Amino acid sequence: MIADPAAPFALDPRLAADGPALGDLPLCHVRLVDDARFFWIVLIPRRARLVEIMDLPAQDRSVLMEEIALAGAALKSESGCEKLNVAALGNMVSQLHVHLVGRRAGDAAWPGPVFGVGTREPLGTGLDARVERLRAALCL
Repeated sequence: MIADPAAPFALDPRLAADGPALGDLPLCHVRLVDDARFFWIVLIPRRARLVEIMDLPAQDRSVLMEEIALAGAALKSESGCEKLNVAALGNMVSQLHVHLVGRRAGDAAWPGPVFGVGTREPLGTGLDARVERLRAALCL
């Protein structure tokens, strides 16, 4: 489905429930996934009814790639992760969104994917600090 520039953007409630908003980049709404096991953010293009990356107009696809690079650099800088996983699965939530997950050898899911592994561990008292660190790194 191609983006309809006249249609309003609406965030899927399941993405909203994953954690707090960090802010907005030129194209994407950025959210933290509240899970102490991983440094994890999600980019959601603010366009209506998108499912696949190819649904974005060519110019927006380029912007998305730049925002992935920017967010990935910020995540690596703040987390000190060894590897950055980037994924746009959409099997559970069809709204187009891109996961960026900082990984380390020996983390809770290493070396496999983080999706569906174990139980989420909320950051608790560390949530606000992580939010502020990532907002600063992303200039949000």
